[in-house]
Formats: sequence, structure tokens, C-alpha cells
Amino acid sequence: MAQQRKIIVSAAITGAIHTPSMSPYLPATPDQIIKNAVDAARAGAAVVHVHARDEKGKPTADHKTFAYILSAIKDQCDVVIGITTGGGQGMTTEERFAVIERFQPEMASANGGTMNFCFKGLGDGIKEFLHDWEKPYLDYTWDSVFKNTCKDIEHYLTVMNACGTLPEFEIFDYGQLNNIAFFVRNGLVKKTIYLQFVPGVLGGMPMGNEGFMFILDQARKIFGPDVQFCTVAGGRRMFRSAVFCALNGGNVRVGLEDGLYLRPDGELAPDNAAQVTKIAGILKSLDYETASPAEAREYLKLKGKDNVKF
Repeated sequence: MAQQRKIIVSAAITGAIHTPSMSPYLPATPDQIIKNAVDAARAGAAVVHVHARDEKGKPTADHKTFAYILSAIKDQCDVVIGITTGGGQGMTTEERFAVIERFQPEMASANGGTMNFCFKGLGDGIKEFLHDWEKPYLDYTWDSVFKNTCKDIEHYLTVMNACGTLPEFEIFDYGQLNNIAFFVRNGLVKKTIYLQFVPGVLGGMPMGNEGFMFILDQARKIFGPDVQFCTVAGGRRMFRSAVFCALNGGNVRVGLEDGLYLRPDGELAPDNAAQVTKIAGILKSLDYETASPAEAREYLKLKGKDNVKF
């Protein structure tokens, strides 16, 4: 009997969707992001997915801020560090992708296509925001497009190939599988294919087990039965969706980027480590083992932390 592969637990630390007024526990400064990432790694996350924020909690692509965050995390633990190319709403394509060439991480998000990406409604019910940037930032998404054209995808794959960075393909809708398949056929995808399904965004595929099974079935038919995958489950259903993904052969992702809660009754997660601890405990109770950073590097064929530029 073949040995069951261990499950990679990822923690998405802060993201570019939630704002500080939504939870007092959201890592909203560089030092808070660092602490949350290191604590998540110590709780069992093999991978941390990192966005940068400034001292007022606003998402930023500033290289100095990124360098401070990435270097501090790397110095304190052995976790695999993946970084965003999504950036924040309103950033140019050049701003979003420049971080890859500068820092040459082991992994980075690679968005599957252009789409509406609206999270304006997350501000509903907040009477007074902590920072004046928050409401305009959320409102902007009502009339904006998350741009990831074929030219953009070609650009980021070319840069990632040159940097030895694994694309973490974020799939928001079924048609985006076809985009990635096109670049596989044309030889621009050089490394392990790692898909990350992202349901539940206004503008993308809805969240649900039937929809997940459909897109997973299609992905396996397109890329082969052994394609590696994970799912991002936003909000209070994070843990259910993560477990469903694991039961069907995938990896799991939690983190305050994806959901602010620890339980569906509205209890807020005090930090990323609490969510990692919870999902690791659930997996253990189901007789799954979780991967170490070294094992995650082996499964995903990553280049190793000594070959990054931070």
C-alpha cells in the first residue's frame, strides 16, 4: 500500500481585502505581519502567503516594506514564504509583478485571468472606520476590474521562470483553467502545476461542494490525475471547505486573509496561529499527517530558502 502524502497547510497572513476596522486581530502593520507569520509557522503551517501593509494597515507594494517583512520571517523560521502578485486594489500591473524579480521567492501567486473582484460589501455595518483610506478602498472595488490579461500571464510566467519561482495558480472561475492550459501547451509553464481554487469572490465562481468537485474533475482531466491543488475558502466556512479539499486529495489553506473567524458563530480568530492550530487538529483527528516546510519543498519541487533574494 502506497504511503499517503502529507497535507501542506498554508497560512495567508493578511491579504489585501480585509481592513483594520473589520477585526482588531488583523495583522495590519509590518511587525504584526511578521509575528503572525512566524507564529503560524510554529503552529504547523509549512507555507505562509505574504502581502505587505504600511503602518496604517493599507496594502502596499513598497519594496522596502516587503524586504523588512520577508527577511524577518526568513530569519526566524524555516517556513516556505510565498508572496502576492495580486497586490492591492488600484495597483498597476507593473507594481504587482515587480516584487517577483526583486525578491525571487520560492512561490508566488499567479492569477488565472481577468475578473470582477468586488468586496465593497465587507464595509457594510461599519459605522466608523479606523482609517480614512478604508471606505474608499472598499468602494473602489464596485467599479473596477482585477486585470490579469493573457499578456500579463505571459509576463509573470516569464519572470517566474527566470527567478525559479513556483506559480501558485489562483483559479477564480472555470474558464481560467483554460488560460493556464494554454500556457502549459505552449511550454511557458516550466515547474510543478499547483492550482489554488478560490470560490466565493463576487465576480468568480460561487462556493459549494458540487462546484468544487466539478472544477476539480475538470482540472484533473486537463492537467492529469496527479495535479496538486488547494482551496481558499473565505469567511466562516473556511474549515469545512478546507477539510472537504483535503478529503479529496488536496492541501489546505487558512489565514486572516481568507477569513477573520475561528468559529461560524462569529468568534474572531485572535491570530493566524489559532486557525492553523485548529485545522491541524482537525486533520490529525481524521488521521492525516501535515507536511513540514522541508516536505512541502520536496512535494512542490521548490528551489529552497537559500536561493531567494531576501
